[in-house]
Amino acid sequence: MRKNLPLSLIFLVVFIDLLGFGILIPILPTFATKELGMTEGLIGVVIAVYSFVQFIFNPLLGTLSDKHGRRKIILVTLLLNAVGYMFFSFSHSFLMLIISRVICGIGGSSIGVAQAYIADVTTREDRAKGMGLIGVAFGLGFVFGPLAGGFLANWGYEFAGYAAALTSMLALIVSYFALPEPENKNITLGEGGRRKIIDIPAILQVFSKPAAGIVILLFFILTFSVANIYGTFALLGTKHYHFSDMENGFIFGIVGIIGALVQGGLIGQLSKKYSDTQLIIVSSLLMIFGLGFIPYGINMTGVIIVVTVLSFGTGILQPTILSLISKITPQKEQGMVLGVNQSVGSFARMLGPLWGGFSFQYLGYQVPFLTGAFCTLFIFIYSITKLKKLLETAPVHLD
Repeated sequence: MRKNLPLSLIFLVVFIDLLGFGILIPILPTFATKELGMTEGLIGVVIAVYSFVQFIFNPLLGTLSDKHGRRKIILVTLLLNAVGYMFFSFSHSFLMLIISRVICGIGGSSIGVAQAYIADVTTREDRAKGMGLIGVAFGLGFVFGPLAGGFLANWGYEFAGYAAALTSMLALIVSYFALPEPENKNITLGEGGRRKIIDIPAILQVFSKPAAGIVILLFFILTFSVANIYGTFALLGTKHYHFSDMENGFIFGIVGIIGALVQGGLIGQLSKKYSDTQLIIVSSLLMIFGLGFIPYGINMTGVIIVVTVLSFGTGILQPTILSLISKITPQKEQGMVLGVNQSVGSFARMLGPLWGGFSFQYLGYQVPFLTGAFCTLFIFIYSITKLKKLLETAPVHLD
């Protein structure tokens, strides 16, 4: 029990912190439109800024944690999250909301540090299981956070911000009094412990290999397709379907539950029974249906059905592509290739909200969702025509 205590504590800290993040997911776009009078395009900017800050600070905080200790960086980022959420509660302008998201973006860049902490306190044999805890914490945070956010918004958006700040402060207190500094730093997540914001030589090296480059491109398309609807889904619910914040939160909660179920157990069973290519074909088809029909769900029941299909699709497709990237990459290149993939994913999470907000405002509320469906159609077509042949010519590394 004592041996697993640090792992249990870091799980608790990440879960509590992500609970606060999840509280704001369904209400941030509606808060921006109802209280601040912001356009959909500006909401896209606000969401993209958060992703951009994480893109910059993820590698920087990782390097700082190598030098100054994981625990110190985790404490600082939790405090920043609490401050950022309080800024949200008192935001009365676009500038204040941007500042709030910048602060929370820096604070939210601690996931890489949490992963490094897990690497420090686990053996190689137990590391995959330990890393899986981050995914579980994400899933639980995305289940309970949006439900709480939609509920609290009934009393006022500021109360959702207070609750999010309180969760981060609770995680900070737990970390300060109970979370130990790892005895040894196991720097296996980057080359020599150095992390670059944009590693051009590594990107060129990875994309010089057709298999790895194409699969990473598929991950970019997947991430961009989903990021299109980060800010616009709640707006669609409010403006087109006339959902309340509570109803939006309920739908986001359903997405979190399905994601947790799929990635927590179902994907493991499916991957044993079907090939990666078969899973990618079916899951991309589910995503096309889900994304394409969200604007045409008619009512709450229809939207829930469509979102359920979408959630199964994304829940299967994302881990399958990530697993495939790892399989076709030699052990000695895993850190570099996965690091490049993380950068590519961060870039997609920046572009998606910008296009989603712009297209929602100027081209029509259906466009962000149809864009995602069209992009995912490329994954589907490629997977049924060329992916199997590509993987047959690429070496699979099981070491």
